[in-house]
Amino acid sequence: MSKKPLLISDCDEVLLHMVVPFQQWLDSDKHIHFDLENGSDFAKALRHKHDGTQVLPEQIWPMLKEFFDTEMHRQGAIQGAVESINKLGEIADVVILTNLLDDRRDARADQLKAVGIDFPVYTNQGGKGELLNSIIAEFEPSVTLFVDDLGHQHGSVAKHAPDVWRLQMVGEPILAKHITTNPAAHMRIDLWGEALSWISDKFDNAEPAPAMDLKSQELDPANQA
Repeated sequence: MSKKPLLISDCDEVLLHMVVPFQQWLDSDKHIHFDLENGSDFAKALRHKHDGTQVLPEQIWPMLKEFFDTEMHRQGAIQGAVESINKLGEIADVVILTNLLDDRRDARADQLKAVGIDFPVYTNQGGKGELLNSIIAEFEPSVTLFVDDLGHQHGSVAKHAPDVWRLQMVGEPILAKHITTNPAAHMRIDLWGEALSWISDKFDNAEPAPAMDLKSQELDPANQA
Protein backbone atom coordinates (compact mmCIF):
# COMPACT_ATOMS: atom_id res chain seq x y z
CA MET A 1 0.00 0.00 0.00
CA SER A 2 0.91 3.66 -0.25
CA LYS A 3 2.06 4.34 3.34
CA LYS A 4 0.73 7.85 2.83
CA PRO A 5 -1.12 9.64 5.62
CA LEU A 6 -4.85 8.94 5.79
CA LEU A 7 -7.59 11.51 6.43
CA ILE A 8 -10.97 10.06 7.42
CA SER A 9 -13.58 12.81 7.39
CA ASP A 10 -17.24 12.99 8.33
CA CYS A 11 -19.56 14.79 5.91
CA ASP A 12 -22.52 16.60 7.49
CA GLU A 13 -21.47 19.80 9.30
CA VAL A 14 -17.82 19.08 8.41
CA LEU A 15 -17.91 19.17 4.60
CA LEU A 16 -21.58 19.99 3.92
CA HIS A 17 -24.20 22.03 5.74
CA MET A 18 -27.04 19.87 6.98
CA VAL A 19 -29.16 21.40 9.76
CA VAL A 20 -29.77 24.73 8.02
CA PRO A 21 -30.99 23.13 4.76
CA PHE A 22 -33.06 20.73 6.87
CA GLN A 23 -34.53 23.68 8.77
CA GLN A 24 -35.39 25.48 5.54
CA TRP A 25 -37.04 22.38 4.08
CA LEU A 26 -39.08 21.78 7.23
CA ASP A 27 -40.27 25.38 7.16
CA SER A 28 -41.26 25.47 3.50
CA ASP A 29 -42.51 21.93 2.91
CA LYS A 30 -43.58 20.58 6.31
CA HIS A 31 -44.73 23.80 8.04
CA ILE A 32 -42.52 22.98 10.99
CA HIS A 33 -40.34 25.48 12.83
CA PHE A 34 -36.88 24.20 13.77
CA ASP A 35 -35.42 26.42 16.50
CA LEU A 36 -31.69 26.17 15.87
CA GLU A 37 -30.98 28.13 19.03
CA ASN A 38 -31.79 24.87 20.82
CA GLY A 39 -28.74 23.40 19.17
CA SER A 40 -28.92 19.93 17.64
CA ASP A 41 -31.52 18.55 20.06
CA PHE A 42 -34.15 17.80 17.44
CA ALA A 43 -36.50 16.30 20.03
CA LYS A 44 -37.00 19.69 21.67
CA ALA A 45 -36.43 22.08 18.77
CA LEU A 46 -39.13 21.09 16.26
CA ARG A 47 -42.66 22.49 16.57
CA HIS A 48 -45.66 22.57 14.26
CA LYS A 49 -46.16 26.13 13.00
CA HIS A 50 -49.98 26.03 13.02
CA ASP A 51 -50.35 25.38 16.77
CA GLY A 52 -46.88 25.39 18.32
CA THR A 53 -47.07 21.79 19.47
CA GLN A 54 -43.86 19.80 19.67
CA VAL A 55 -43.10 17.33 16.90
CA LEU A 56 -43.09 13.87 18.43
CA PRO A 57 -39.71 12.13 18.55
CA GLU A 58 -41.02 9.19 16.53
CA GLN A 59 -41.95 11.60 13.71
CA ILE A 60 -38.46 13.05 13.35
CA TRP A 61 -36.61 10.03 11.94
CA PRO A 62 -39.05 9.59 8.99
CA MET A 63 -38.56 13.27 8.14
CA LEU A 64 -34.78 12.92 8.26
CA LYS A 65 -35.06 9.86 6.02
CA GLU A 66 -37.20 11.81 3.55
CA PHE A 67 -34.73 14.69 3.59
CA PHE A 68 -31.83 12.42 2.66
CA ASP A 69 -33.96 10.63 0.08
CA THR A 70 -35.15 13.73 -1.76
CA GLU A 71 -33.42 16.92 -0.57
CA MET A 72 -29.68 16.30 -0.47
CA HIS A 73 -29.27 18.77 -3.32
CA ARG A 74 -30.00 21.54 -0.80
CA GLN A 75 -26.73 20.87 1.07
CA GLY A 76 -23.94 23.27 0.18
CA ALA A 77 -20.26 23.04 1.10
CA ILE A 78 -18.92 24.35 4.41
CA GLN A 79 -16.67 27.37 3.89
CA GLY A 80 -13.15 26.27 2.99
CA ALA A 81 -13.99 22.56 2.98
CA VAL A 82 -13.60 21.90 -0.75
CA GLU A 83 -10.30 23.70 -1.13
CA SER A 84 -8.82 22.30 2.08
CA ILE A 85 -9.73 18.65 1.64
CA ASN A 86 -8.52 18.66 -1.97
CA LYS A 87 -5.24 20.23 -0.89
CA LEU A 88 -4.86 17.52 1.74
CA GLY A 89 -5.65 14.97 -0.96
CA GLU A 90 -2.41 15.96 -2.69
CA ILE A 91 -0.36 14.56 0.19
CA ALA A 92 -2.69 11.99 1.79
CA ASP A 93 -5.30 9.38 1.05
CA VAL A 94 -8.75 10.76 1.87
CA VAL A 95 -11.97 8.91 2.56
CA ILE A 96 -15.39 10.11 3.69
CA LEU A 97 -16.98 8.14 6.54
CA THR A 98 -20.63 9.16 6.81
CA ASN A 99 -23.45 7.88 8.97
CA LEU A 100 -26.06 7.11 6.35
CA LEU A 101 -27.77 3.88 5.40
CA ASP A 102 -25.68 1.89 2.95
CA ASP A 103 -28.13 2.33 0.07
CA ARG A 104 -27.42 6.09 0.14
CA ARG A 105 -23.68 5.72 -0.44
CA ASP A 106 -23.83 6.47 -4.17
CA ALA A 107 -26.13 9.46 -3.61
CA ARG A 108 -23.71 10.87 -1.04
CA ALA A 109 -20.74 10.30 -3.35
CA ASP A 110 -22.55 12.07 -6.21
CA GLN A 111 -23.57 14.90 -3.88
CA LEU A 112 -19.96 15.45 -2.84
CA LYS A 113 -18.68 15.26 -6.42
CA ALA A 114 -21.17 17.99 -7.36
CA VAL A 115 -19.45 20.43 -4.97
CA GLY A 116 -15.92 19.34 -5.96
CA ILE A 117 -15.10 16.60 -3.42
CA ASP A 118 -14.31 13.28 -5.11
CA PHE A 119 -13.01 10.68 -2.66
CA PRO A 120 -14.17 7.19 -1.63
CA VAL A 121 -17.29 7.20 0.53
CA TYR A 122 -17.95 4.68 3.29
CA THR A 123 -21.36 4.49 4.96
CA ASN A 124 -21.84 3.52 8.58
CA GLN A 125 -24.48 3.27 11.26
CA GLY A 126 -23.70 3.85 14.93
CA GLY A 127 -20.20 4.33 16.29
CA LYS A 128 -17.51 4.78 13.65
CA GLY A 129 -14.57 3.24 15.49
CA GLU A 130 -14.89 -0.34 14.27
CA LEU A 131 -15.35 0.54 10.59
CA LEU A 132 -12.55 3.08 10.86
CA ASN A 133 -10.23 0.28 11.94
CA SER A 134 -11.19 -1.69 8.83
CA ILE A 135 -10.41 1.32 6.64
CA ILE A 136 -7.01 1.72 8.29
CA ALA A 137 -6.26 -1.95 7.64
CA GLU A 138 -7.17 -1.41 3.98
CA PHE A 139 -4.92 1.64 3.46
CA GLU A 140 -2.06 0.86 5.87
CA PRO A 141 -1.26 4.57 6.33
CA SER A 142 1.77 6.17 7.91
CA VAL A 143 -0.55 8.12 10.23
CA THR A 144 -4.33 8.54 10.43
CA LEU A 145 -6.44 11.57 11.32
CA PHE A 146 -10.20 11.55 11.93
CA VAL A 147 -12.51 14.59 11.66
CA ASP A 148 -16.09 14.64 12.94
CA ASP A 149 -18.48 17.13 14.48
CA LEU A 150 -20.12 14.68 16.91
CA GLY A 151 -18.30 14.23 20.18
CA HIS A 152 -19.40 10.65 20.80
CA GLN A 153 -17.81 9.57 17.51
CA HIS A 154 -14.46 10.68 18.89
CA GLY A 155 -15.12 8.45 21.88
CA SER A 156 -15.87 5.55 19.55
CA VAL A 157 -12.64 6.08 17.60
CA ALA A 158 -10.63 6.54 20.81
CA LYS A 159 -11.93 3.18 22.01
CA HIS A 160 -11.23 1.21 18.84
CA ALA A 161 -8.26 3.09 17.34
CA PRO A 162 -6.58 5.11 20.11
CA ASP A 163 -3.51 6.04 18.06
CA VAL A 164 -5.62 7.93 15.50
CA TRP A 165 -5.53 11.74 15.74
CA ARG A 166 -9.02 13.11 16.42
CA LEU A 167 -10.12 16.60 15.37
CA GLN A 168 -13.58 17.79 16.37
CA MET A 169 -14.94 20.27 13.85
CA VAL A 170 -18.41 21.82 13.83
CA GLY A 171 -18.44 23.71 10.54
CA GLU A 172 -21.96 25.11 10.93
CA PRO A 173 -21.59 28.34 12.97
CA ILE A 174 -25.16 28.19 14.29
CA LEU A 175 -24.44 24.80 15.82
CA ALA A 176 -20.83 25.36 16.82
CA LYS A 177 -21.68 27.65 19.73
CA HIS A 178 -23.91 24.95 21.25
CA ILE A 179 -21.54 22.00 20.89
CA THR A 180 -19.03 21.33 23.65
CA THR A 181 -15.64 19.83 22.86
CA ASN A 182 -15.52 16.13 23.63
CA PRO A 183 -12.66 14.99 25.92
CA ALA A 184 -11.79 12.24 23.43
CA ALA A 185 -10.86 14.78 20.74
CA HIS A 186 -7.23 15.89 20.58
CA MET A 187 -8.23 19.28 19.16
CA ARG A 188 -11.30 21.37 18.38
CA ILE A 189 -11.11 23.63 15.31
CA ASP A 190 -14.28 24.76 13.55
CA LEU A 191 -12.76 26.53 10.54
CA TRP A 192 -11.09 24.65 7.69
CA GLY A 193 -8.70 27.54 7.10
CA GLU A 194 -7.28 27.01 10.59
CA ALA A 195 -7.56 23.21 10.60
CA LEU A 196 -5.49 22.77 7.45
CA SER A 197 -2.17 23.62 9.08
CA TRP A 198 -2.91 21.48 12.16
CA ILE A 199 -3.75 18.46 10.02
CA SER A 200 -0.77 19.01 7.72
CA ASP A 201 1.54 19.16 10.73
CA LYS A 202 0.28 15.80 11.99
CA PHE A 203 0.81 14.31 8.54
CA ASP A 204 4.33 15.74 8.26
CA ASN A 205 5.37 14.34 11.64
CA ALA A 206 3.71 10.95 10.96
CA GLU A 207 3.59 10.10 14.65
CA PRO A 208 0.69 8.22 16.27
CA ALA A 209 -1.63 10.14 18.55
CA PRO A 210 -0.71 10.07 22.24
CA ALA A 211 -2.66 7.93 24.66
CA MET A 212 -5.44 9.70 26.54
CA ASP A 213 -6.77 8.85 30.00
CA LEU A 214 -10.49 8.74 29.28
CA LYS A 215 -13.42 7.61 31.38
CA SER A 216 -15.35 4.56 30.21
CA GLN A 217 -18.45 6.59 29.33
CA GLU A 218 -16.35 8.83 27.09
CA LEU A 219 -15.05 5.78 25.22
CA ASP A 220 -18.40 4.00 24.95
CA PRO A 221 -21.18 6.62 25.03
CA ALA A 222 -24.80 5.54 25.08
CA ASN A 223 -25.72 7.74 22.11
CA GLN A 224 -24.18 6.27 18.99
CA ALA A 225 -26.22 8.11 16.35
